[in-house]
Amino acid sequence: MAALQSFLYFATLVAILIPVSAQLTPDFYDKVCPPALPIIRKITKQAIRREPRMGASLLRMHFHDCFVNGCDGSVLLDDTANFTGEKTALPNLNSLRGFEVVDQIKSAINRACSANVVSCADILAVAARDSVKLLGGPAYEVLLGRRDSRTASKNDANTNLPPPFFNFSQLLSNFQSHGLNLTDLVVLSAGHTIGLARCTTFRDRIYNDTNINSKFAASLKNSCPRTGGDNNTNPLDSTTTRFDAQYFRDLIAKKGLLHSDQELFKGDGSGSDPLVQYYGYINPDRFLTDFSASMIKMGNMKPLTGINGEIRMNCRKVNN
Repeated sequence: MAALQSFLYFATLVAILIPVSAQLTPDFYDKVCPPALPIIRKITKQAIRREPRMGASLLRMHFHDCFVNGCDGSVLLDDTANFTGEKTALPNLNSLRGFEVVDQIKSAINRACSANVVSCADILAVAARDSVKLLGGPAYEVLLGRRDSRTASKNDANTNLPPPFFNFSQLLSNFQSHGLNLTDLVVLSAGHTIGLARCTTFRDRIYNDTNINSKFAASLKNSCPRTGGDNNTNPLDSTTTRFDAQYFRDLIAKKGLLHSDQELFKGDGSGSDPLVQYYGYINPDRFLTDFSASMIKMGNMKPLTGINGEIRMNCRKVNN
């Protein structure tokens, strides 16, 4: 009887500490690992102090994770004998960054909590939010309780992530296929208010597009020649280390760095033109509010919860 009572007590304690609901909640780790979120914030802050670009890299990694079969940490997995992961997919190859920061966060949390209870997928979601906040953006509430995928797919990453050469209709269709709408497309694309892009992603735009400021294009050609310099980088907007609405004002001035960015503003009143003008000049503060809502919405895309997936001990590989 004593053994049974002990077992029931333990089972009840586990149920209290580790929710198995399919619903994500903001307080998921409050009891099972209280230091988790402060640790993520601390290490993310240190990483951005060392290199401001890292904030954009961590935000991008969360985006690239969620758009491939949901927010499940699959983007972090190295290749195995059973699958080729997402790191070498075209949208990620030689450009996805921040894996070492995620490793550092995961190790620190496991040590502080003396247990493997915080998922890599949740680390990505919180590090993205903290990056935005540290660079001047909004401090939205992250919903937690995701679990990690046990597989990844290079092919799915190539199929599901929107490339920088997409036109407006392709971009909108891509976002709608993930349950996101026009507003989500515009505000999430404005995550490009921070960070840099490689020459290979905007070369075609500066040499072939007509919807571009001529002086802007000429200045970019100095660091992005027709051949060579593929990995040379340029800021995605003119305030690249500050999370603000400058991205929209740059689009209105025909200074979007990527073709896909400029497709959000044609200057003829069509498509998303009214939203870009609204966020850029009429109500920039509303951009921060709507960005927060879209990030929460994106973070809810097909998460693994309850008994699905696992919580990886090492974010780069599945548990044995």
